[in-house]
Amino acid sequence: MALKSAKKNKFVKAWMAEHVNDPWVKEATRRGYRSRAAFKLIELAERDKLFRPGMRVADLGAAPGSWAQVLHEQLGPGASIVAIDLLPMIPVAGVTFVQADFREDDGLAALESALGGRKLDLVVSDLSPNLSGVEAADQARAVHLGELALEFAKSWLQPKGDLVVKAFQGEGFAEFRRMLEANFIKVYVRKPKASRDRSREVYVVAKGLKI
Repeated sequence: MALKSAKKNKFVKAWMAEHVNDPWVKEATRRGYRSRAAFKLIELAERDKLFRPGMRVADLGAAPGSWAQVLHEQLGPGASIVAIDLLPMIPVAGVTFVQADFREDDGLAALESALGGRKLDLVVSDLSPNLSGVEAADQARAVHLGELALEFAKSWLQPKGDLVVKAFQGEGFAEFRRMLEANFIKVYVRKPKASRDRSREVYVVAKGLKI
């Protein structure tokens, strides 16, 4: 037990050292973003022309709020942004936050109520499962979250609306990509510079919901 605890402490210390020295973390702190993830969305939006002023957007898996910050900053005061997460989130100006579980019917209903029945131009999802350390199980949970984001987008996006969804390369990823390709005009797999090289994390940008 003591040996296991020592290994865990060593891992935590190594992670903290890497985190503190990470240039993306430093830049996020300098610019007032809540996490380095802000730069992932900024890069995706610039590369794939996702943003325009006044958009209606849903932000899935929003906490701690860096994507919500970017959305408010770049879409302007006329935008409508609704964010949801199971975890609490410090308010972001111009963003309506729903603390609920997106996977549950009650949480989905709360999000849909906040949308007020109006269709969306963009859905962004940074949803990620709580990792168990069992790779096959974690991958299955990640794919399931991506599928839930896709189902939500199909219901709430306007025709030709866009979806950005986090995914992890591995079992089920190819099938998930094919599902996106069946529903969107163009689908791109992106690895933003702010994603750690060793991570299997990618972002799938699905452009133009098919009518």
